[in-house]
Amino acid sequence: MLPTLAKQQWDIKECRICGDEIGVLKESGVVFVACYACGFPVCRPCYEYERVDGDQRCPHCHSTYKREVDDNNEEITGGDEFQSKSTVSSHPPSTRLQSMRHQVSIHVQPSPGSVLSIGNIGEKDAVADGSVDGEWKERVTKWKARQQRRRTNDDDEHVFNSADENDDDSEILMAEARQPLWRKIPISSSKINPYRIVIILRLIILALFLRFRILTPAMDAYPLWLISVICETWFAFSWILDQFPKWFPVNRETYLDRLSLRFDRDDGEPSKLAPVDFFVSSVDPLKEPPIITANTVLSILAVDYPVDKVSCYVSDDGASMLLFDTLSETSEFARRWVPFCKKHSIEPRAPEFYFSQKIDYLKDKVQPSFVKERRSMKREYEEFKVRINALVANAEKKPEEGWVMHDGTPWPGNQTRDHPGMIQVYLGSEGALDVDGHELPRLVYVSREKRPGYNHHKKAGAMNALVRVSAVLTNAPFILNLDCDHYVNNSKAIREAMCFLMDPQFGKRLCYVQFPQRFDGIDTNDRYANRNIVFFDINMKGLDGIQGPVYVGTGCVFNRQALYGYDPPVSGKRPKMTCDCFPSWCCCCGGGGKRKSTKKKNKLAMLLTKMKNRKSKINGRYMKRSSSFDLEEIEEGFEGYDELEKSSLMSQKNFEKRFGQSPVFIASTLMEDGGLPKNKTTINTTGLIKEAIHVISCGYEEKTEWGKEIAWIYGSVTEDILTGFKMHCRGWKSVYCIPDRPAFKGSAPINLSDRLHQVLRWALGSIEIFMSRHCPLWYAWGGKLKLLERLAYINTIVYPFTSIPLLAYCTIPAVCLLTGKFIIPTLTNLASIWFMALFLSIIATGILELRWSEVSITDWWRNEQFWVIGGVSAHLFAVFQGLLKVLAGVDTNFTVTSKAAGDEEDEFGDLYLFKWTTLLIPPTTLIILNMVGVVAGVSDAINNGYGSWGPLFGKLFFAFWVIVHLYPFLKGLMGRQNRTPTIVILWSVLLASIFSLVWVRIDPFLPKPQGPILKQCGVDC
Repeated sequence: MLPTLAKQQWDIKECRICGDEIGVLKESGVVFVACYACGFPVCRPCYEYERVDGDQRCPHCHSTYKREVDDNNEEITGGDEFQSKSTVSSHPPSTRLQSMRHQVSIHVQPSPGSVLSIGNIGEKDAVADGSVDGEWKERVTKWKARQQRRRTNDDDEHVFNSADENDDDSEILMAEARQPLWRKIPISSSKINPYRIVIILRLIILALFLRFRILTPAMDAYPLWLISVICETWFAFSWILDQFPKWFPVNRETYLDRLSLRFDRDDGEPSKLAPVDFFVSSVDPLKEPPIITANTVLSILAVDYPVDKVSCYVSDDGASMLLFDTLSETSEFARRWVPFCKKHSIEPRAPEFYFSQKIDYLKDKVQPSFVKERRSMKREYEEFKVRINALVANAEKKPEEGWVMHDGTPWPGNQTRDHPGMIQVYLGSEGALDVDGHELPRLVYVSREKRPGYNHHKKAGAMNALVRVSAVLTNAPFILNLDCDHYVNNSKAIREAMCFLMDPQFGKRLCYVQFPQRFDGIDTNDRYANRNIVFFDINMKGLDGIQGPVYVGTGCVFNRQALYGYDPPVSGKRPKMTCDCFPSWCCCCGGGGKRKSTKKKNKLAMLLTKMKNRKSKINGRYMKRSSSFDLEEIEEGFEGYDELEKSSLMSQKNFEKRFGQSPVFIASTLMEDGGLPKNKTTINTTGLIKEAIHVISCGYEEKTEWGKEIAWIYGSVTEDILTGFKMHCRGWKSVYCIPDRPAFKGSAPINLSDRLHQVLRWALGSIEIFMSRHCPLWYAWGGKLKLLERLAYINTIVYPFTSIPLLAYCTIPAVCLLTGKFIIPTLTNLASIWFMALFLSIIATGILELRWSEVSITDWWRNEQFWVIGGVSAHLFAVFQGLLKVLAGVDTNFTVTSKAAGDEEDEFGDLYLFKWTTLLIPPTTLIILNMVGVVAGVSDAINNGYGSWGPLFGKLFFAFWVIVHLYPFLKGLMGRQNRTPTIVILWSVLLASIFSLVWVRIDPFLPKPQGPILKQCGVDC
């Protein structure tokens, strides 16, 4: 008999692995028990599979199964191994069972001896909630049916041994499909352990160095010494914030073939992959070329994903008729472009970048018609570009009466800041087929309503409008947002993200999957660190090993439920031990003190039918989410309940205060797996469009939590940092996915002025977050944000303040050279040791970091150079602009004026484009000061003789450190200069100045006086 304790713990007749009934034994009628240690509910097929193909342990308490039971629940001797392998159960293991095993690795069944590291390692109690994916339950049913057919022929061993070969192949494929969809690849210990050791050593050396600097002041240059010590202390603090979040870097690997085996169907059945809504944001098509936006849309429509699972929403925040007509032309061209891409499996699927590739496009192509079709498609694309160029030319001069549509009606968006909401569905409706007669993904144009007097919150407000529109029209459970200049470079990128988001256990706790940003059109030297390789390949990998990477604004696949402000699901805990030794009113030992409230909760659960067994915490209250939830049903249930129950039901009305006055949208928020509510199917497309127009009205968000707790968060121009930070504070995790082929590619500003203004915008957003209530220094310390993750977020909002000590530190060498003083007194042997140890630790840290991250030293050095360039220019202006904006309400803008044009024949002509801006003043001043200081220092050493050269070397070292870091800025400042290398000009100026001073000192053409030098004695004779 099962122990009494186990009976009280598991009073349930449903298998916690596959969800089927456990059943009773035929003869005794006793419920089947797999584990006598804890009594965890497991059915007989799951138990048999675990005994034979699993690790022979209880999935709950991990006790080893030491015997096999017969139909009478009696132990069979010698049950450690089955007598014959022919009795192996064909029941498949549940994904939930695999994900909760506590071992780090398992043996793959098809190849004995091979070890595979599992990525989705769960806790011991990960199965306690009992939820099972519907598709797995269906497959378990099929397997059991097949097993039952085999048992009817169990009397004949030959029949069992001569199983159908196709059936065996199916079992092999199913076994492969049950494997994890991804795995975590830790950095090799031979690479990461020395890196961590050097970090600790560097921290110790840094502390001793600062102690030495504080205890040995330079009394003859006390102000310079004090400023330098303050700067060095801040640099040490900034280094700690940047370094320690990289303590646990990881890599991840996905298995797209297993994803296809698990969710794709080859027998004509619809795919089980989750739908995805794509968001593309645009503001001004004259600044963001329409042909680039069209390429982004075409690459989305042609992704390698089920057509009925893809919807593309384009946000036009400028209400431009140019973009409206561009999408109309794009939808027509997509009818020919999409089938061409899928037929020949081309990459990338953005025509502008596909046809401009300098590669052998015939590689791996075997169809004879490919060359002819490619030429025809290229000609059609060129004609498409001409039509787009014509639209752009017509849009450059606006008519006095405003734009007029093709049907003669005025364009509603003639007033860009005062116009109604507009929605146009181009594709996805009936009759929208390609040239081969196949369905195309849905394409929707959205321009939200704008009226004077409303704060529309720029990009964040536009993205939130897309969230509501997509929820009303398609309501996919996952959302991918892209900037209009970022196209899909890898058609399987969405499948890469689904390997994480559709994981049965790990995916439910993910708020988003972030892809790295990669760029086209950047010069090979990457003079201004546009690629951000160090950030995307080092910092983001480090965060992936903690709680996940930060959200960087584009190339991110979101879980819609995380955007709605819900908390992640919490693994169920083991029930506490209770006893019946005390009366029901006593709660000392867990008696029946809570039975009354439990009954009331049961009544409430019966009222809200068709709800799932998952709870989500919203503002401190737990609410259940339903797949077919209607507010009217709650209102009808108010009658007949006491005040406590009525208040529980009334709490559901908070949905309107939270999400706004739209019953259709509120119902969609309760669809955990996406899709439109089944009880709303009677609403036609026209009704849904009207509801979508309603949810993008400018007054819809008033007195709601949009932008405060829901979706994209308002309050900063870098809304991406705030949005990801809020999700991580709730306990969500994120994942960093780096496919072999870059998932998305975009364009980046490659000339100096545009690059500095881009960095200025990012730094200004960080200052705004620092001055807001969402500052990571004090926000949500009682939440679920991990400490190292918080350090990373603190670093993202305090780094602009480094510009002030950096500017001072870069000025000190020039001041020392001009005044003859130095921030360090006479160097002793001990001081030399500390300096050498510090520099060696810095070099060792960099080398070991490049070793495990596989980043080139060129990319690392460019990042170091631009850290100084951006720090003394854009970051400095961002600090003052942010303080003026937040404290005084003064919004200042830095204008950019073009002064010269690049060579149109040069591929990187824009690299030499010079635009004057105020941001160029501080670094230009620093370069001039340090160059003048070098000349003055050398001149002084020449005049004072041999003894003055020793102290000069330390000053020259710091001055050259500044000049070398600012060299890319100097090169961009001087432009092309008739193709003369800037380094030649720089060294020519320096050497010419030094030799001029030496020449003046020697004075070779002046006659030297002969005899004694006579000087006036000063005595008046």
